[in-house]
Amino acid sequence: MPQIMVSSDMLIKLLLSCVLGGLIGLERERVNRPAGFRTHMLVSVGATLVMMINSVMISGYGDTVNLDPGRFGAAVISGIGFLGAGTIIKEGNSVKGLTTAASLWTVACIGLAIGAGYYAISAITTLTVFIILEVFARMEKSILRKRRQLILRIVSENTPGQIGKIGDVTGFHKCLIQDIDLDHQSDRTAVITIALKFQKGFDLAGLMDDLSSLSGLHSVEQVTPLYQRTVDF
Repeated sequence: MPQIMVSSDMLIKLLLSCVLGGLIGLERERVNRPAGFRTHMLVSVGATLVMMINSVMISGYGDTVNLDPGRFGAAVISGIGFLGAGTIIKEGNSVKGLTTAASLWTVACIGLAIGAGYYAISAITTLTVFIILEVFARMEKSILRKRRQLILRIVSENTPGQIGKIGDVTGFHKCLIQDIDLDHQSDRTAVITIALKFQKGFDLAGLMDDLSSLSGLHSVEQVTPLYQRTVDF
């Protein structure tokens, strides 16, 4: 087995993978995602290490054994899927964590590129990912504001008349119900997901307060990224 001599080039690769993976991880950490700063750094460093070992093995055994130079990288890309799946959470009709799972996969690709010696494209990709996560997220919120749409997830007692009471409150606040879904969690509990269209001057706090005053409701959560407020009672 060929001996791996630690060179300055290897140290630079590991350091660069820490920095680039950490930058993306910081953004995920800032928005309180389950996979944050350290997780993204570890994924990036691990992928870089795998690619460096792959290069050493090819240089050591390439003349005697037919080695596929892309096999190690493919294994990393496949394996990261299990880690990314752990960040995805389904709640009612909403799915959370897809962006974080995608960022983990992308960080693994960046780590592989660094391990292969492609420093410039790795840095450019990191900058692109950071722009997508930061700038495009703000654009998405701006578009949602213009569309004036709101999705609420309400946990309620599974009793007759609850949807009617909720409809009365939303109607009082001049919100139009565009879609409604009822999920019977048990004989006593139901999850109601409502898509609303609101008018200019809409008072979200007032709507949440009025909903919280209804008997039989356990919690109200806004699913869309606009405003982000949860009330438990």
